[in-house]
Amino acid sequence: MEPLTWTGTLGQFLDPVLYVLVALFLVVVLAQIVLSIATGGARVVTNPDGTLSTAGGPYDLAATATRWTGAALLALLVIYVLAGAVGGAGLGGIIGGMSQQLIPVWIALVVTFVVSIQFKRRLGLYGKLFDSTVGMIGFALVMFWVFAGVMAGLFDWISTHDSLTQVSGMKNKVPGTPLRGAEDGQYAWYLLGGDNLARDVFSRLFKGAWVVVQIAPLATLFAFMVGITLGLPAGYYGGRLDTILSFLANLILAFPVILLFYLLVTPEIVATGIPNYMATVLFIFPLIFVAVLLNSRYYTQPSFRTPLLIAVLGVLGWIYLSLISTNGAIVSTATYAIPGLPGAVDLFDIDPGILVVFVSVVFVNAPTVFRIVRGLALDIKTRDYVAAAQTRGEGPWYIMLWEILPNARGPLIVDFCLRIGYTTILLGTLGFFGLGLESESPDWGTTINAGRRLLSVYPHVAIAPALALLTLVLGLNLLADGLREESLKD
Repeated sequence: MEPLTWTGTLGQFLDPVLYVLVALFLVVVLAQIVLSIATGGARVVTNPDGTLSTAGGPYDLAATATRWTGAALLALLVIYVLAGAVGGAGLGGIIGGMSQQLIPVWIALVVTFVVSIQFKRRLGLYGKLFDSTVGMIGFALVMFWVFAGVMAGLFDWISTHDSLTQVSGMKNKVPGTPLRGAEDGQYAWYLLGGDNLARDVFSRLFKGAWVVVQIAPLATLFAFMVGITLGLPAGYYGGRLDTILSFLANLILAFPVILLFYLLVTPEIVATGIPNYMATVLFIFPLIFVAVLLNSRYYTQPSFRTPLLIAVLGVLGWIYLSLISTNGAIVSTATYAIPGLPGAVDLFDIDPGILVVFVSVVFVNAPTVFRIVRGLALDIKTRDYVAAAQTRGEGPWYIMLWEILPNARGPLIVDFCLRIGYTTILLGTLGFFGLGLESESPDWGTTINAGRRLLSVYPHVAIAPALALLTLVLGLNLLADGLREESLKD
């Protein structure tokens, strides 16, 4: 069986067009940059009705050429993906093979965009995101990796091979290398080549996305629960409470982040059970937040509030105990163990390595969220609607959670997106240094570290996860920019 090229048979016809479009695009972009410097950009004229518009000229012509060549280039890339999805590796080469494996992701993305755009006027800030080109691009990049991670890790719909299986003769093979003597039902190629242990880079790439999708958003959400629960009263009440909480937050922030991570995930610290104690404390904040939220909202309706709190806190308490219990113990060291939920009622066991990384991310991010929420609370508590709520006799927690917090949602949503990106980078950093997760984990940082030793000879092993990390963080930043742009219009 012949090795695959990047574009396969399809490339014989489309590759020359692609090269011409890329060259034209670079030329017109360069021309636009030069003309913007030479002429000062587009010429603005005043219309008879008093409105402003741009007039024609060399710069306007270059800008139009940039838009059209960019659109043509994007359309050609879509043709590569669509034709590859239909014809597979035989027609579209490596790109076609990957596109065909990602068909469930393409379908999920199209459905998400069609439904969201159709009902965007009913979806609040999320719907307004689809009025922003930057926001839509960022959302598409983020959701691509979310769908890919879920479908690869939870359903195993994307991977072509097992991410841990080593295939004889496939060590450090370049992308598109065929398997020797592939059996019936076995995928015939390593689409992105093999790593130094003869494992499929393509399969490990998307299994690694599942690791990020599991940890980064949830860890960021937990950090926000901690930061909001402590930041609101610190900013609202002020005084000694604010001084103490701010000092603790600044104390954590003053410590070098990477060194703090290193200390928390080292085997010696893990053996003491400190991460488990931290999980026990940090993971209880969502319960506190939900309890105070519901109690403050329905305080005047005790007949409804009490059953609601019992039901909600019962379920959340069960999940909380399942999160902090592993193999029937909350903390288990060489000398003692603190019992947790028995296995029969334990909903799930979190891998110790993932738990340590999760707790470390929450612990490091929570102080920054605390400072942001505290600052917003200090500003918003002086507004007239807060004074009106105080005049009505509303309680402090009602004002904090139902008056201040909703009016701080714009900056917090933007920071949430950015912080997921920071968390993704931190996970990659930990994996690169071999901290926390297992050495055979397919997470992107571990994969980059494994491939860097042969980067000058076989760059594909490290480049693929590095590009994945780059595109996800870029998407989160663009999504945050789009949300910020739309939230400012409210």
